[in-house]
Amino acid sequence: MKKIKRIGLAVFGLMLVTSVSAETRITYKSAKTTSSYYQMAVQIAEAVKTGSGGGIIVTVEESQGSVQNVMESAVRSGNYVFTTPPVLVKLAKAGKAMFETKQNPKFKDIRALFPIPSLTMHFVMSDNSGVSDFAGMEGKTILLGKGSFGAKEGAKYLKLFGLEGKVNLAEVELSNAVPALKNGQIDGFVTAGSYPAPNVIEAAAGTGVNIISLNDEQIKASKRTRLVIPAGTYAGQDKDITTTSLPVVAYTTTQMDDETAYALTKTYWQQKAAMSASASWWSAVDEGLLGNIKGQIHPGAVKYYNEVGFALTTAQQ
Repeated sequence: MKKIKRIGLAVFGLMLVTSVSAETRITYKSAKTTSSYYQMAVQIAEAVKTGSGGGIIVTVEESQGSVQNVMESAVRSGNYVFTTPPVLVKLAKAGKAMFETKQNPKFKDIRALFPIPSLTMHFVMSDNSGVSDFAGMEGKTILLGKGSFGAKEGAKYLKLFGLEGKVNLAEVELSNAVPALKNGQIDGFVTAGSYPAPNVIEAAAGTGVNIISLNDEQIKASKRTRLVIPAGTYAGQDKDITTTSLPVVAYTTTQMDDETAYALTKTYWQQKAAMSASASWWSAVDEGLLGNIKGQIHPGAVKYYNEVGFALTTAQQ
């Protein structure tokens, strides 16, 4: 009887080990916990677990920024996934800008997996301001915020389009933008994030806003990627909004095997509709965003894209 019990326990132990070993574990380095990109990472982790039937478990790690994510790719082992704008990967591989003194040959092992929602510029003006283009912002009070990508990019655009020193910059935190707009303390604000942006949704619904479009010449001057926010995204928005964006992509390295990269990429795209139903920013992701990836895509992900007929460039494969 004891012998049978021991055999039973051994079989159970073997089954447990087999179950654990069958699980694929992935570390996903994202952003600060307060950011929308951290929320996206959590959504991806939940979607991948559901879509893979628990076969792929994604653990989300907080990050202090995209540069840190790229730097860690050179020292992390196993299935390390991280998010960053493609331009930073390009700079890392070339050893330029912030990577000039931190060059590492392992940066050349970085491979793309799939795009996630882009950082999208929003120039939001109240209906009461009567502003419908950049020129109309002259003499108005604008909130840029401090330190963020949106604040730096907004300041760059004011300079590019001849408005530097011609608008009043509000000393208000971006988190207070909507109430400041409602009470007339400011005429507009600049924000960057995946669309539809929560603060823009709130402002459009509660105050009425006009989101400024950029023309082709302005987009070219910005040296950013053109993006169209479809009509109807925000309350009262009856036309497409043409603006700029900073693409963001999920990357891994050549340490991830082809089978894992294939399974993760396939599950991500198959679960995107379900993610869109609970968070509308996923609706902004489609195969067209693959065009923002300038470097190589992981062979496992390439296999999936070829299967579903997503167009890839020669350089991406």
